[in-house]
Amino acid sequence: MTETKPAFQLNDPKVIKGWAMFDWANSAYSLTIAVAIFPAFFEAITAREVAPWGISMYNTTLFSLIVGLSYLLIAAVSPILSGIADSSGRRLAFMRFFTTVGSLACMSLFFFDGKNLESGPMLSLGIFGFLIATAGFGGSIVFYNSYLPDIVTEENYNRVSARGFMMGYVGSVILLIINLLVITYPGWFGLSPDGTLAVRLSFLMVGLWWMGFAQYAFRRLPPDGKKPITWKLVKEEGYEEFAGVWRTAKQLPNLKRFLLSFFFYSAGVQTVISLASLFASSEMEMESSELILVILLLQILALVGAWCFAKLSDAIGNKSGLVIMLVLWTVVCVFGYFVEGKVQFYLMAAAVGLVMGGVQSQSRATYSKLLPPGTKDTTSYFSFYDVLEKAATALGSFSFALTGQISGGLRVAVLVLGGFFLIGLVILLRVKIARENKLAV
Repeated sequence: MTETKPAFQLNDPKVIKGWAMFDWANSAYSLTIAVAIFPAFFEAITAREVAPWGISMYNTTLFSLIVGLSYLLIAAVSPILSGIADSSGRRLAFMRFFTTVGSLACMSLFFFDGKNLESGPMLSLGIFGFLIATAGFGGSIVFYNSYLPDIVTEENYNRVSARGFMMGYVGSVILLIINLLVITYPGWFGLSPDGTLAVRLSFLMVGLWWMGFAQYAFRRLPPDGKKPITWKLVKEEGYEEFAGVWRTAKQLPNLKRFLLSFFFYSAGVQTVISLASLFASSEMEMESSELILVILLLQILALVGAWCFAKLSDAIGNKSGLVIMLVLWTVVCVFGYFVEGKVQFYLMAAAVGLVMGGVQSQSRATYSKLLPPGTKDTTSYFSFYDVLEKAATALGSFSFALTGQISGGLRVAVLVLGGFFLIGLVILLRVKIARENKLAV
C-alpha cells in the first residue's frame, strides 16, 4: 500500500483547533435539525398516517425509516469513498464534498411547508432533503474521525477527542439558542406568530452555519495529495481494505470484542440521539419550544459529561468508564418505558445528556488505543469504525420503526434500544484495554 498522508507536526495546536472546529460547524446540523427541531416539525406537519408512494404507515414510523435509510446509505458507500480518498490522497476533498451537499440539502428544507401532509411532492421534499442532509453529515464524519490518530499522539487521544465533542456542543448550543428565540418570539424578528416560517428559517440558518464555519477547519487541516484516481486502487483500498480491517480485527480478540460491543451499544446511542425529540413530541406531546429547551439542557450536560468521563477514564481506564456509561444507558431506557409527565422526562433527558457526550468521545479514544501498534493507514480503520456506527444506527432506527408500527407507540421501542445497550455491555466486559503498559480489566 502506498502511503499518501501529508507530513506535518503532531500535536500542532493550530491543526487541533481546526480539527475541533469542524465539530463546531457540523454539530449544528446533528443537534438543531436532526435532533431538536426537524423530527418534531415533521411529526406535527404531517398526518398521523401517511402513504408515501402508496405505502401506508405512521408518520413516526416513516421518520424512523428515513433516519435508518440515510445511515444505511452512507454505510454502504463509505468503503468505496474511503478507497477513493486513500488512493488519491483526497481525504479533505471528500470532507468538503459531503459538507457542501449536506448543508445545501439542509437549506432545501426551508421549502418544506404545508399542513397534514399525507403524500405528494411536498412530503417527498421533506423525506429526500432530510435523507441527503443526514447522509452528508454522516459522510463527512467518516473522514473527520480518521484524522485523530494522525494529528496527535496517543496520550492526547482522550483530551483532543473530548475537545472536538465539546466544541461541537458549544457551537450547536449557541445556534440552538438563537433558533429558540426566533421560534418562541417570532415578533421580535418581524415574523408572524402563525405559520411555519420561524421554524423553517432554522433550517436555512443551520445550513449556512455548517458550510461557513467548516471553511475554518478546511484551512487548518493538512492539505490533500493529488494522485490520480485508479479504480484498481479504489477496489483494493475500498471494500477489500475494509474486509482486511475485519480480518485483522478477528486476529485481535480485544479489538474484535470492542467492535462488536460498539456496534450493539451504538445502535442504542445513535437512535436515542436521533429520535428522542420524536418520542417527546409523540408520547409526551411537547411543543417545539419545550423540545428545544430539553435539548439545550441535554447538550449542556453532555458538555459536562464529555469532560467528566474523559477525566474519569484517565483515572480508572477507558473500559471501566464505558461500563459505567452503558449501565446508565440501560437504566435510562427502562425508565423511558414508564416515564409519565414532563418532569420525569426532563430527568431522563438530563441523564441522557450526562452519558451522551462521554460514550461517543471515549468510544473513539478507546478504539484509537486498540488499533494494532504502528498502524499508519488509520483512514481505513476509522472508515470501518464509522461504517459500523452507521450500520448500527440503521439497525436501531429500523428496529425503532418496526416496533413502533407494530405496537402503535414508541415506549416499547425504547425498551428494545435498552436491549442493545445490555448486549453491548455484556460483550464489553470481556474486553481488555492496554493502559500504561498494563491491562485494564
